[in-house]
Amino acid sequence: MTVELGHFALILALTIALLQGTLPLRGAARGDVRAMAVAPAAAVVQAVLVAVSFGCLVAAYVVSDFSVLNVALNSHSSKPLIYKVAGAWGNHEGSMLLWVLILALFGGAVAVFGGNLPLGLKARALAVQAWIAAGFYLFILITSNPFARLLPPPADGKGLNPLLQDPGLALHPPFLYLGYVGFSMAFSFAVAALIEGRVDAGWARWVRPWTLAAWVFLTIGIALGSWWAYYELGWGGWWFWDPVENASLLPWLAGTALLHSAVVVEKRDALKGWTIFLAIITFALSLLGTFLVRSGVLTSVHAFATDPERGVFILALLVIIIGGSLVLFAWRGPSLEGGGLFQPVSREGALLLNNLLLTTAAAAVLLGTLYPLLLEAMGGGKVSVGPPFFNAVFLPLMAPLVVAMAVGPLLPWKRGALAAVLPRLWVAAVAAAAATALALALLGDAAGIGLLGFGLAAWLFAGTLTEVAARIQLFAVPLRVSLRRAAGLPRAAWGMTVAHAGLAIAIAGMTGAAIGKTEVIRALAPGETVAAAGLTIRFDGLSQVAGGNYEAIQGRLTVKRQGEPVAVMTPERRIYPVEGRETTEAAIRSRPWGDLYLVIGTTEADGRTVVRVYVNPLVPWIWTGALVMVVGGAISLADRRLRLGAPARRATVPATIPVATARSEG
Repeated sequence: MTVELGHFALILALTIALLQGTLPLRGAARGDVRAMAVAPAAAVVQAVLVAVSFGCLVAAYVVSDFSVLNVALNSHSSKPLIYKVAGAWGNHEGSMLLWVLILALFGGAVAVFGGNLPLGLKARALAVQAWIAAGFYLFILITSNPFARLLPPPADGKGLNPLLQDPGLALHPPFLYLGYVGFSMAFSFAVAALIEGRVDAGWARWVRPWTLAAWVFLTIGIALGSWWAYYELGWGGWWFWDPVENASLLPWLAGTALLHSAVVVEKRDALKGWTIFLAIITFALSLLGTFLVRSGVLTSVHAFATDPERGVFILALLVIIIGGSLVLFAWRGPSLEGGGLFQPVSREGALLLNNLLLTTAAAAVLLGTLYPLLLEAMGGGKVSVGPPFFNAVFLPLMAPLVVAMAVGPLLPWKRGALAAVLPRLWVAAVAAAAATALALALLGDAAGIGLLGFGLAAWLFAGTLTEVAARIQLFAVPLRVSLRRAAGLPRAAWGMTVAHAGLAIAIAGMTGAAIGKTEVIRALAPGETVAAAGLTIRFDGLSQVAGGNYEAIQGRLTVKRQGEPVAVMTPERRIYPVEGRETTEAAIRSRPWGDLYLVIGTTEADGRTVVRVYVNPLVPWIWTGALVMVVGGAISLADRRLRLGAPARRATVPATIPVATARSEG
């Protein structure tokens, strides 16, 4: 009965979404306050219904109800509870239900916390959000029903892909979807603004917290996915430019540009049309990622192997949602007023350069991701576009972006002069030179392009500190005055500082991992050793251990430095009998300066076991930097101005809304 309740709740949510998508739009066009007031109530009801539906699916997994086809295909009674719960979204049907749950929750959050939004804008935005939801409810109910019954039920299920039975990947999809789907709110506000024909500083202030929240969640999701791939797949790397990895990076790049562009709209009333366009494109790239993962056109460890017919349905939704919004933008966009003027060398100019570089980088990644698919579809055969291409086109675009990130915040709005700003960055220049010299001394010719990476990381970190020092007038006024000024800085300013510093830390980690990696592969008998990066690793042998729902062959390796033991590490090969699959569990000794990463492979006929040794310098800095960036985003979200939004609009009332209605919105 629980399963039928979940199915019925989803159908009812579709009905509410259709109501929410029509009546408030009509009410906003006619100035009908009662009709517009339907949108918040419907959004909350819709969120509750989808939460009930998703809860029913999770309950079916927890009790191992194998009469549900989805549970029978993706769970097993012997699985630990955490993976029974995570199994609910470890498949196509369940993950789509999670997708629409998050979509509904964002709409419900706007309904609950958007009390200061103008009623017309709120009604239109929630109506657009409802139409997106309705399309995906139909997709689930028609092609991907997670509540389909299987009669007679099997005695037990087929289990979950062992690669997904990991805490990191249990958390990765929810955070990734919170990012993907969170950008739908910026999209809905953008379309609502186009319908209303008005974009101003208030609109930008309302859009920023929702965009920032989505960006924070997506950053967490990407970092978790990268971390999982690093320690779970046993290949010693953290990013491979896999098409599905790229699908998550694309909206992150566009969303980062959107965040910075919205600041220009809020502060200077400029770049309105561009910001609206970015809001549309960011969500379009999120939908594109959904299509790539679920269409069956990609072969990836991250992708769902599904019927291509489902991909056609999602592609149709993508064309309708994004195509329709772009048509609306082409029609209404030119009518948006241009706003304030500014010189190329100014804070606005730096933010525009930021946008151009980020969107160009996103376009390059998109081209490299889709080109093999398009070529194959046109009968051109199969080609592979891998790391060499992406590194060659992506990294040169990021270098000037990092340089500009230290300069831009020091420039004044409207008009500035580089001659006045660059001398203030002498500390950043010295730090960059010192980092480059240190890398050259330690690595010599092997440093190569890494010299630029370390230099840029130091430049950005020191430049970020220089900017905050300038804000509080450090060393220019008494220390107590600087501390008082620091306490008075907006949290959004501190959030920017922390996020930029986090990116600098991550860049240093990426550079170290790229240029300093040591890899040694040997077949060892018990008692034999292998040397790597000043360490001696002795293979002591294999043993069998039992896990909760797997059997493991565990290797024991003793690590020594200059003859002194420093660690005993135990990598494993795990065999999952239910799924009939084997996974590799790396043993990782992590230190601030890098990781020692050990993996055992197959045992050969002569009794020797393949041992892979990786020494990965500065890899922990990658995820430390990502965490710092997330903290920066959270600090910005805590800014009272973003939590409260903008004051009620005082300007002219749109022609489509009567004056009496506009007064009621205030």
